[in-house]
Amino acid sequence: MRTKAVAATTALLALGLTACGAEFTPGPGATTASAHYPVTVENCGEKLTFAQKPARVVTNDVNITELMLSLGLADRMAGYVMPDDKGRVDKVAWKDGYQQTQWLSKKVLTKEIALDAKADLVFAGWHYGFDEGSGVTPQAFKALGVDSYVLSESCRSGKGAERGVMDPLDALYTDLANLGAIFDVKDRADQLIAESRATIAAVPRPERRPSVFLYDSGQDKPYTAGKFAAADEIIAKAGGTNIMGDLADTWVTAGWESVVQRDPEVIVINNYATPGAEEKRKFLKSFPPLANVAAVRNDRIFVMDYVDLVESPRNPAAISTLADFLRTVPAR
Repeated sequence: MRTKAVAATTALLALGLTACGAEFTPGPGATTASAHYPVTVENCGEKLTFAQKPARVVTNDVNITELMLSLGLADRMAGYVMPDDKGRVDKVAWKDGYQQTQWLSKKVLTKEIALDAKADLVFAGWHYGFDEGSGVTPQAFKALGVDSYVLSESCRSGKGAERGVMDPLDALYTDLANLGAIFDVKDRADQLIAESRATIAAVPRPERRPSVFLYDSGQDKPYTAGKFAAADEIIAKAGGTNIMGDLADTWVTAGWESVVQRDPEVIVINNYATPGAEEKRKFLKSFPPLANVAAVRNDRIFVMDYVDLVESPRNPAAISTLADFLRTVPAR
């Protein structure tokens, strides 16, 4: 989701695809090579059936692209759509995957991009490429004969019952497991899920939970993370408390008065696009209403990349890194 400014032990391995909603349904007379197909997975409450392994996948944005790359699926991709500000990718274990597929567009996902790439599957999400306003939807692609898979984190998008469908990390594990089923890479998916769970489980329990404000963007009013955003669970797993965790929304506009009143001990900057992290830091430190806020007064401002704070295979490492920083925060 480009936010408003731009619009893992044997027991763990046993948590396989069934627990995450995928089921194998071999067809009549299936051979060893095709025994896994057709395969049906549950995606955002809908059953999706694949008669064969998709071969030309178009992904939208860095987090969704890296879900594919982290499973070694660059060879099943026709390409990806993402802005120039995808951030640094040279330190991720799957960095070579970016060189094995094509950067189709630095703008927004369109039906034309997918059709020109001869896509047989579009992997995007609501507010991560799919948008009813522009007509770029799973339904529209279906009418064109192209399958879609929706990022599970974005099942939250919408109103009413669509909120709170799945915790963000459960969404990550679900998508990894579903992709493992769809592309017949179950072992890779199980390993990555197990490693992710183990990384998060190894984060030390804090003696106290510092209060954290997630600053995405905005000067007149701050754009931040509510309780349904992936960032809320990332902060919680790292040992902090999101001061806007009472807002029943994903990414949401709040008021500076609320930030001042809740007096966060740490501010996490969501780094992407323009203005960059340093510009955001300068603004926060020079904005008069924040002068007496503990995080600003004590210069406890921590920068995280956009891809760390939305559903992605980087989440476990991001939680560990943020936890290291939060443990340096002294008691009030």
